[in-house]
Amino acid sequence: MAKHWSGAGTKDNPWKLKTPPLSSDYELYRDESVEPPLLICTVGKTKLTYLARAVDDLHAMLKKHGDWMPLGAADELKPAAAGTVEAWGRAKENPVGGWYGQKKGYRGRFGMYLPPLLEARGLAERAHNPKNNRIRAKK
Repeated sequence: MAKHWSGAGTKDNPWKLKTPPLSSDYELYRDESVEPPLLICTVGKTKLTYLARAVDDLHAMLKKHGDWMPLGAADELKPAAAGTVEAWGRAKENPVGGWYGQKKGYRGRFGMYLPPLLEARGLAERAHNPKNNRIRAKK
């Protein structure tokens, strides 16, 4: 499969990623200068922020889940479909007890922007369909 990313994940050399259907580009980097560390996601002129620990937490959850999981990306004000990565990224039962997204009004889209990073880091594999994408941890 073709590689859909580049970069080192720093502010000066962010990961350049593609959304799950490979239809849009965005950038992501890890900001260690703040506590707790954040992932800064730039989509066009919009900046979203997620707790950096989301990568390890999501990977651990996917390993425990053991099978494909739908992404279910949704904006913050829209409900997330049950059983999706998006629902988990905002659930009271996840390791942070709620939202991984940190910027009020832009806390959603966890299921859109985090899974490509897991794939880029070799932690997971994703489907690349026009709709209904899914992810699973690499064994």
